[in-house]
Amino acid sequence: MTVTDARPGDRRMSPVFAGILAVTAVTGWATWTGFAEQPGVAVFLFVTAAWIVSLCLHEYAHARTALHSGDITVGAKGYLTLNPLKYTHALLSIVLPVLFVIMGGIGLPGGAVFIERGRIRGRWKHSLISAAGPLTNLLFAAVCTAPFWLDALDGVPADFRFALAFLALLQVTATILNFLPVPGLDGYGVIEPWLSHGVRRQVEPIAPFGLLLVFALLWLPGVNAAFFDLVDAILRGLGVDEFDTYCGYDLFRFWRGGSEVCSVSP
Repeated sequence: MTVTDARPGDRRMSPVFAGILAVTAVTGWATWTGFAEQPGVAVFLFVTAAWIVSLCLHEYAHARTALHSGDITVGAKGYLTLNPLKYTHALLSIVLPVLFVIMGGIGLPGGAVFIERGRIRGRWKHSLISAAGPLTNLLFAAVCTAPFWLDALDGVPADFRFALAFLALLQVTATILNFLPVPGLDGYGVIEPWLSHGVRRQVEPIAPFGLLLVFALLWLPGVNAAFFDLVDAILRGLGVDEFDTYCGYDLFRFWRGGSEVCSVSP
């Protein structure tokens, strides 16, 4: 079977992903219009659903790039349907990233699709497959921040602006963290094909723990402060200020009651 004669059903959007898109649209509308009695609930559902959409697109980018690089098995595995239930590790793919957002406002996708690397020839192809995921987060960040750097926020309700700013923060953090050259993350996957066999053998045992190691380091106050200083600097360069991202995260955590400072314009 070649790329061109794969079964059409292997690439058809799944109803699960369509449902997630629908939730994103409806809760985005509720956030924009103020339809919900508790705006924080609408923001929480909107940001969470949109974050899961980005996770699906992240993994789809890996799979699609692998398909065109020689791994024709990704279609039969369901990776091209954007269905998160088809991923190799649902816990790493969806549950942990959402928990990371709730616990620390950190966007960190986990590895999820199994690529048969033996079918792929060429180190550049292997690197591109790994880079495709975080590049998707980078594109998502550009879309989320576009209203800010295009100065197109006139008429945009404050709650929606805050939600969009927080979603942009998640995409920026996901891009940065995934490009770290840590075993188990996409950044290491980019450089791995260029390392010697001996080096790859030495780091292989710690690959399953790379994601948790990075998250643990981010709990250290000094590391956390330096990381978010970098994130805030990038967002400021894109026109998103800290007030918007703070209020977005504050609204997202609706169960904490919210801050009065976010109830008025800065």
